[in-house]
Amino acid sequence: MDFLTIHARLNDLTEIGRMLARERDLATLLEKILRAAQTLTLADGGSLYRYDPDKRQLAFATVLNDSLGFWYGGTSGQPVPFSPLPLFDDAGRALTSSVVTHCAHQLETVAIPDAYAAEGFDFTGAKAFDRQHHYRSVSFLTVPLLDHNRALLGVLQLVNARNKQGEIIPFAEADVAFIEALTAQAAIVLDNHLMVVQLEELFSKFANLIAAAIDEKSKHTSAHCQRVPALTMLLADAAHAQKSGPLGSFTMSDSDRRELLLAANLHDCGKITTPEYVLDKATKLTGMHDRIEAIELRLEVVKRDCQIEAAQRRLAGADPEVTAQWLEAQLAILEADQRFLRKTNFGVERMAADDMQRVKLLAQRLWRNPRGQHVPLLSAEEVDALCIPYGTLSQTERMQINNHIVATIKMLEALPWPPQLRNVPEFAGGHHERMDGRGYPKGLRREDMSWQARMMALADIFEALTAKDRPYKRPNTLSEAMQILAKMVANQHVDPDLFRLFVTEKVYLAYAEHYLDPAQIDSVEIEHILALAGLSPA
Repeated sequence: MDFLTIHARLNDLTEIGRMLARERDLATLLEKILRAAQTLTLADGGSLYRYDPDKRQLAFATVLNDSLGFWYGGTSGQPVPFSPLPLFDDAGRALTSSVVTHCAHQLETVAIPDAYAAEGFDFTGAKAFDRQHHYRSVSFLTVPLLDHNRALLGVLQLVNARNKQGEIIPFAEADVAFIEALTAQAAIVLDNHLMVVQLEELFSKFANLIAAAIDEKSKHTSAHCQRVPALTMLLADAAHAQKSGPLGSFTMSDSDRRELLLAANLHDCGKITTPEYVLDKATKLTGMHDRIEAIELRLEVVKRDCQIEAAQRRLAGADPEVTAQWLEAQLAILEADQRFLRKTNFGVERMAADDMQRVKLLAQRLWRNPRGQHVPLLSAEEVDALCIPYGTLSQTERMQINNHIVATIKMLEALPWPPQLRNVPEFAGGHHERMDGRGYPKGLRREDMSWQARMMALADIFEALTAKDRPYKRPNTLSEAMQILAKMVANQHVDPDLFRLFVTEKVYLAYAEHYLDPAQIDSVEIEHILALAGLSPA
């Protein structure tokens, strides 16, 4: 090989290295490696095998043959019709009879000038292939692809080197050297690619693990961290499909999708800092335990005191019938009060003012404690808890819950995000903001937020409205949830453009069919819903 040819090949090798380094798709990368090797050696065909450490075998990634017109695997869209090559038998012994398996075990290059004259390797499979396809496999070059630790990544095999006249010749020593250099470059690129993929997969699964752990903290919000990402991605896909209008320029690459999904999975990661009794607070009086039992015990003491007083009256000569009527009336009042307090202990979406007043009046009733002291039936703390107007959380506890978003932002902003994931904190941290700037924790306005953050805000609200596991309310039907959400749009809580998309593309229905009970799915009048939101049908 003359100097000019060597120089040209070195230039080709350099350019191939640059081309491989730019490739991000694994199937395309593997095909480009094989095609580059073919180009450098003028080989008629070849195969690239991926090593599967779990199954301990070599699987065909891509197969090419110019004379036969074969193109399998890679970007061809055609699956490889050949079975993987096992590297061990059932007894665990290494299989090394074929050139490829020998190369994989010994991690060394093998060049065969003529397979039909070669000794030491089993070419039964190649010869059977030749008979079936009227082909003749003569020269072979088989090279291992090794990672930075010299662990096997795969095997590259070329078949039938050709000269410029198209005649089949053995692979020259220079061919071997150039292909070994190429596979070394390719292995580095492939190794880096696989490490990136593995790290992304590891981080994605870690994020899913955190989301599952958050859901496990509370049976009353179980699967929230699974449903919000699902709804967010449905909405994002619908936005991506738009060709005109406010969302006409919104697009998502595969990398963008991974970034948004990761943000959605981590949107409540700050809840690991929220006390479990607050996160799982099913009743207003729940702390470390539900204090309603202590209040009911006090009422039982009051009942016993009434019974004792009735007995004392009878002993003092009072009319037995009148005394019995008095006792019956007192017990009925106490039992009614007991039922009322038990019911009040469960949260509601809006507590009536009359019920709050009744709680305060009941608090003034006296009972005799174990020390013989007459004290109010309810403490000031218990009155405040029972008079919580919405749900089961006090203002302090609600602040604890709300603080999870601050914790989420701090946790996510502390991580060294790579460029393709740099928006995760912004996407995840904005799901409690409002379009009018009255949300929390940053008080952002609509124009300060990305589309993705606004999508997550809508998804978080809709999931809560339709969730069937909240202790303080029944799950809304689809039409009820849509009406509530429409009013939130009118009040500048939710983005109007996203809501219009949510309605007109029936994203709500796609979500409902997968995540709501059939009894919740009722008819939604789209024009009515848009009108409630202050939006025109068009």
